[in-house]
Amino acid sequence: MRAVVQRVKKARVEVKGEVVGAIGEGLLVFLGVGKSDGDEDLSYIVDKLLHLRIFEDDQGKMNRSVLDIEGGILVVSQFTLFGDCRKGRRPSFADAAPPEQAEILYEECVKRLRALGINVATGKFREMMDVFILNDGPVTILLDSKKLF
Repeated sequence: MRAVVQRVKKARVEVKGEVVGAIGEGLLVFLGVGKSDGDEDLSYIVDKLLHLRIFEDDQGKMNRSVLDIEGGILVVSQFTLFGDCRKGRRPSFADAAPPEQAEILYEECVKRLRALGINVATGKFREMMDVFILNDGPVTILLDSKKLF
C-alpha cells in the first residue's frame, strides 16, 4: 500500500463540479493499493497517518501529529501510485490491485480512521476527480507499507 501525504491548510475534492469531500487543516492522502496488500499493510499505513509528526509545535519544529492538532484527513484513491515507469514511456499498472480488492482496503482505511474520531472526508472511488489543495509548507511524505522507499 502506498500513500502520498501532504500537509494542507485546506483541501477538497470535486466530481463533475460537485464537492464530495473537504477538510480544513490536516492531511491530504492519495492512497494506492497493491495487489499483494492485506491487513498488515493497511495497519501500517493507518498507524503512520495518525502518528506522523509533520505539524509544527510552538518552537516551529515538526513535532505534532494530525491527532495532536485535531485536524482532518481527506483520503483520495489513486491507483496510479503503482505506476511502474522503469521500462518504456508508458507506465505499467500491473502491481496495482484490481478495483474490487482496492476498494475494500480503501474503505477499511477510511473506516479505521473514522473509528478514532478523526474528521475523514473522501473522494469517490473509481471516479475522475478534481483535487484542490492549499499546501502548508509544502510538506509531502511518501509512505510504502512494503518499505521499498
